[in-house]
Amino acid sequence: MAGLGKYLAGSHTNVRASQPSTERHEPPPPQRIDPIQSFGERARISLVESIGASFGESAIDQNELRNRVVEELQRLIDVENLPLSEDERQQVVQDVTNDVLGYGPIETLLQDPSITEVMVNGTDSIYVERAGQLVLTSSNFRSEAHLRRVIEKIVSSIGRRIDETSPMVDARLADGSRVNAIISPLAVDGPSLTIRKFAKDGLQASDLIANKSLTVQSLEFLQAAIEGQLNIIVSGGTGTGKTTFLNVLSSYIPSTDRIVTIEDAVELRLRQRHVIRLECRPPNIEGKGSIGSRELLRNSLRMRPDRIIVGECRGGEALDMLQAMNTGHDGSLTTLHANSPRDALSRIETMVLMAGFDLPTKAIREQIGSAVDLLVQLERLRTGARVVTSIAEVVGLEGSQITLNEIYKLDFGTDMSSTPLLLATGVTPQNADKLAKNGVTLNPSMFVNQDDRIDRPSNRRRI
Repeated sequence: MAGLGKYLAGSHTNVRASQPSTERHEPPPPQRIDPIQSFGERARISLVESIGASFGESAIDQNELRNRVVEELQRLIDVENLPLSEDERQQVVQDVTNDVLGYGPIETLLQDPSITEVMVNGTDSIYVERAGQLVLTSSNFRSEAHLRRVIEKIVSSIGRRIDETSPMVDARLADGSRVNAIISPLAVDGPSLTIRKFAKDGLQASDLIANKSLTVQSLEFLQAAIEGQLNIIVSGGTGTGKTTFLNVLSSYIPSTDRIVTIEDAVELRLRQRHVIRLECRPPNIEGKGSIGSRELLRNSLRMRPDRIIVGECRGGEALDMLQAMNTGHDGSLTTLHANSPRDALSRIETMVLMAGFDLPTKAIREQIGSAVDLLVQLERLRTGARVVTSIAEVVGLEGSQITLNEIYKLDFGTDMSSTPLLLATGVTPQNADKLAKNGVTLNPSMFVNQDDRIDRPSNRRRI
């Protein structure tokens, strides 16, 4: 459109649309071919001819292969005598190498440890998430065909396919990064690609403290809750760090427990040795053969687990999870999408109904009240920081409503410029008896407010 606009703007003919033109229009000038882009295409063909057989060899060292590609590109530049400065030469070599061995213009973004997510919204719109903030990059794809080629390369590397008959893919890369790709006819404005990177060095509890995601006081309580086999649900919106937080909590599970994890795409990295990891299977090309979380959860009950960890509850498996928590699998963990602890309870009710059973609301709430012990709410602030905003205890059913006691609450203080802190509300959890039965004693100092920004309630704080 820009070229057409320049061509029309350069024309000095002013003809009204209602009158036929008798003037002879010259054809638009031929499109200028970028010599660098043209070289890149020729270089790819030459690389395939010269060392193409090495691309499929799993035994060859990737660093050695990259060095061979770089050497061949340097030779081709010298042969063609391209007028490039040293910086331009290095940039061309890097771009072509990334295209041949990696994922094109997003390869450097995927290698950047400060970037946690890469979002491709078309050929010339690539965003990244860095420190919790979305940033538009200067990277772009040459064409829609170039973007499609990179998507197909990613998808084929994990044994999946994407085309007009199957235009969506949700999977994970070999390093654990989550990938979602969608193309036309579903993606109206062109192919879209989203990659949530898998951190090579997972966050530790000390990192959460340093980032002020929670306090030492609240972390000690959560550690006691894990060791004391309380059933915990971590809730929050998209990108709030639920899986990362779940991974940190799981580190407190005793090594003597047998753990079964169930995930759509494996992301959890448990440090214990006695762990069985189960992963859902998507449907095949014919749309058959899928195995979801619910089937895996049912099967896990026959595997003699001490604890079950479900990466995310999003459907009928919530009913099976509640039943597992109520039938001897105390200390189980899961995550779900919700905006508050109260919303999390409502979502569990909805997901239980998705199991296909016409259960009375009161029966569902009784199951929730007896199965779930703690709700941990996460949120991503406008600054990009991911923090725990609430830790609430499920007390039980009073009348027709589930009662929650908020034990810790995020306080912003009177000065909005101050750092928000997760402070104790002064409520002592009623699960202390259950913890004591499992050999865990709570330190009363965990529930004493250590900051004067929040009033200590004289009675229970219910939400």
